[in-house]
Amino acid sequence: MPRGRYALHDPHDHTPLADEHFQCAPGPSGWRYVSQLTAPDGAHLGSVDLTLDALGRPLRLELHAGSWQVRGAALDGVTWVRTDPTGTHATEGNVRAHAFTGSSPAFLVATARLLRLTPSAAATRVRLVAFTDPVLAPRTVDQSWALVDRETHPTDNGPLIVDAYQVTALDTGEQHTVHLAGDVVLSAPGVELEDLESPPSDLG
Repeated sequence: MPRGRYALHDPHDHTPLADEHFQCAPGPSGWRYVSQLTAPDGAHLGSVDLTLDALGRPLRLELHAGSWQVRGAALDGVTWVRTDPTGTHATEGNVRAHAFTGSSPAFLVATARLLRLTPSAAATRVRLVAFTDPVLAPRTVDQSWALVDRETHPTDNGPLIVDAYQVTALDTGEQHTVHLAGDVVLSAPGVELEDLESPPSDLG
C-alpha cells in the first residue's frame, strides 16, 4: 500500500501550492486513493477520495476544497453533485465523458488505468470533466494520451516499470509528459514525488 507525499506547485512559475499526503492500494473493486492537502503554511486545504472499478472507471469520487464539495461517479457518462460552502445549494451535472480529472496526481493514475495503453498503440483521445481549484468548478476537457516509453529499473524489491505518457490538450495543442510507476506518479507538470514509504502497487 503506497503511502507518501506529493508537492504540488504552479507548473509555470513553480510557486508552491500544496502538499498532498496520500495512500492508495488495489482492492476488491479496483483501486482506491485517499489524500489530505495542506498549504505551505500547514493549513488544511481539502481532500481527495477516489475509487475505481476493475476497468478504471470512477465508482466514487469525493472532493473537498475549502468548504466546497463534489461527489461523483460514472453514470450515463459521468455525473456529479457540487455543493457550495453554505451547504444550501447543490448543483447536479452530467457529461458524456469517460472520467474525472483535477489537480490531484490520483487522476493521472486513474486516466492511465482507464486507457490501458501499450507502447505500440496509437494515441487515444479521452474526454474528462476537470474540477478546478479553488472552488471545484467543473470544466470538460479533451486530451490525447500516448504511452511513448516503458523502462524497467532494478530495485531491491524487484524490477520497477516506469511508463512515460505524452499528454496533449486538444484545445490548445499543449503537450507534457507524465511518468508513472504502477499507481504512483513519479513526475508530471506541477507534481513532484517528495516521499514514498513503500513501493508502488502493480495495477497490471
